[in-house]
Amino acid sequence: MALLDQGLAPIRTLVVDDEPLARRNLVVLLQRDPDVGSILECGSGAEAVELIRRWRPDLVFLDVQMPECDGFDVLELLGADAPQTIIFVTAYDAYALQAFETGALDYLLKPFDDARFVRALARAKDRIARYAPTAQQPVRRLVVRSPGQLLFVAPSDVDWIEAASYYACLHVGPATHLIRRTLSELERDLGDESFARIHRSSIVNLDRVEGLELHSAGEYEVVLKSGVRLRLSRRYRKPLQDRLG
Repeated sequence: MALLDQGLAPIRTLVVDDEPLARRNLVVLLQRDPDVGSILECGSGAEAVELIRRWRPDLVFLDVQMPECDGFDVLELLGADAPQTIIFVTAYDAYALQAFETGALDYLLKPFDDARFVRALARAKDRIARYAPTAQQPVRRLVVRSPGQLLFVAPSDVDWIEAASYYACLHVGPATHLIRRTLSELERDLGDESFARIHRSSIVNLDRVEGLELHSAGEYEVVLKSGVRLRLSRRYRKPLQDRLG
């Protein structure tokens, strides 16, 4: 049974390989499976560590041999943050034992055919279905606590959210509210239907976005209907543009 038929969210997948063609081949194969949702790719171990910590993918296809920071270095640097479902991809069979000792689910030896890839992905889907929680409904209200008061804020009323140290600041029209939640927690609880990360320190309500504006330096800003302008990180530009159509 497909993951979507089981009420599970589409698989968020990261492809890590320093060879662009190898990454592209994996992305094309992944795009054929309806259970696979968002796919990101990167070409270095250092970038993979940062992406995994921030994006929390369900599945990672990880090349073993990469300059400076190889696949095993990535897992060592991540520690407890390492995803539960890792498939190593390499042209050398000498690393297979080490890969399985690190907890890898599978080991794809290049060049592999489509059937071998399908088997590896099926194993990954089985593990994700076994351990992943069912897709939860987005929260219906956010609770803002202050001395002697509880304020309930509907997510649809929020224009945008910014990180504020150990807190997050909700911008609701002209008002602002501090809530003791991390941006990652709020991004997860609000769901990705109406909200999108645009920077490591900000999330926007897509219904409040009026447009994107390109500046001479090549940087974009997200322009809200209220007139507020927010920096759009290069990392989140394409996903945001895709969602905005």
